[in-house]
Amino acid sequence: MAWSNQGMQSLIPVINRVQDAFSQLGTAFTFDLPQIAVVGGQSAGKSSVLENFNHRFVDFDEVRKEIEAETDRVTGQNKGISAIPINLRVYSPNVLNLTLIDLPGLTKVAVGDQPADIEHQIREMILSFILQETCLILAVTPANSDLATSDALKMAKEVDPQGLRTIGVLTKLDLMDEGTDAREILDNKLLPLRRGYVGVVNRGQKDIVGRKDIRAALEAERKFFLSHPSYSPMADRMGTAYLQYTLNQQLTNHIRDTLPTLRDSLQKRLLMLERDVAEYKDYQPNDPGRKTKALMQ
Repeated sequence: MAWSNQGMQSLIPVINRVQDAFSQLGTAFTFDLPQIAVVGGQSAGKSSVLENFNHRFVDFDEVRKEIEAETDRVTGQNKGISAIPINLRVYSPNVLNLTLIDLPGLTKVAVGDQPADIEHQIREMILSFILQETCLILAVTPANSDLATSDALKMAKEVDPQGLRTIGVLTKLDLMDEGTDAREILDNKLLPLRRGYVGVVNRGQKDIVGRKDIRAALEAERKFFLSHPSYSPMADRMGTAYLQYTLNQQLTNHIRDTLPTLRDSLQKRLLMLERDVAEYKDYQPNDPGRKTKALMQ
């Protein structure tokens, strides 16, 4: 799909480099960078949606094992959670520039070594991201459950009541009861969102255990939408490939729209740092006249 402005494509990598710079310095942000946070219940198919974005790893099993090992190192081996991020970069000519933050699945019951207030902890962690006005919310909900009770959409509505920065994703469309469909939701007529909904069909547990190739899964997903009587008229705006493209466009546009505010924040921070440098450039720690001021600062 062609871009009308190729220069816009460079925005996401630039924002990524700013995020990396602050992460390496260990410095807290004084401003919020544009990003997409993925929210969903533990059985919503959230991880499978993200898995479909990772094309052509040299050895995907090794990547999976390293993520699991790093999780165990940080949280222990019995269902613990941590706000410390694991950064994963995918280098491929076959994927679009896109950055996603995968947050823990919403849960109501503690398991393993999880504390009794695990629901509250996960909720607070998710809110710390999606409360930011610069954060787009990817709300993942299974189509074979009641949309009105969706944990992801309920949380998104709390912080984004007008649905201006929420993108809906419907999973498990292939598991709906026979004779039913999600056409009304996908047409954005039920619980409408400004950015709409995209339907996807992920690999099932049997496919994952059997290591079904992701490329084959994407082809099967495409055939599902093209052959389904309710979804075939909208097949061109359904599926993982369309979701990837949509998220890339929306994140790029979101960064562009928030760029003036981000630039102003960076300039103010730079001026503050330059003032500090000027003040302390000739600072002598043994100067009695400076000790009290230095202590206060």
